[in-house]
Amino acid sequence: MASTNDLKNGLVLNLDGELWSVVEFQHVKPGKGPAFVRTTLKHVLSGKVVDKTFNAGTKVETATVDKRTMQYLYQDGEDFVFMDLDTYDQIHVSGGTVGENSNYLLPEAEATVALHEGVPLYIELPTSVFLEVTYTEPGLQGDRSTGGTKPATVETGATVQVPLFITTGEKIKVDTRDGRYLGRS
Repeated sequence: MASTNDLKNGLVLNLDGELWSVVEFQHVKPGKGPAFVRTTLKHVLSGKVVDKTFNAGTKVETATVDKRTMQYLYQDGEDFVFMDLDTYDQIHVSGGTVGENSNYLLPEAEATVALHEGVPLYIELPTSVFLEVTYTEPGLQGDRSTGGTKPATVETGATVQVPLFITTGEKIKVDTRDGRYLGRS
């Protein structure tokens, strides 16, 4: 248990059996009436964002979320298998939990896996990864670096919009948050 005075960004709360991460908080002391804490909370599993207000000093239940650096090994049906780099234990993370991150996940890549009571909640990838272009249409004569973009398929099967001068076989840097092309490696 913690008080609303102990809130900080990134803290995970257990409210009505659901896990919520504190995105932002603000202590408010109005001239008239009791103080309160205005928070923005993000649901850990669904990503839904809500605003919630607590009276100052109210007790809230915190959840222990264990974030571990793990190595992605392979895909087993719908599940993704990760290995804890400290204990060498392997865990299965469902495809729904991995979500869009699977577009940027290569075998032997490291990721942060967040666990609550042994259950994987979500995974965090580095902000950018280097991926090889497996197929893209050839560029046309006169293509310039300031020109348009074309779709390119990378080694994970994802499609990334790249500049016209990128060719098949090149390694490119991709932002894992939104899938943007960031440059060549």
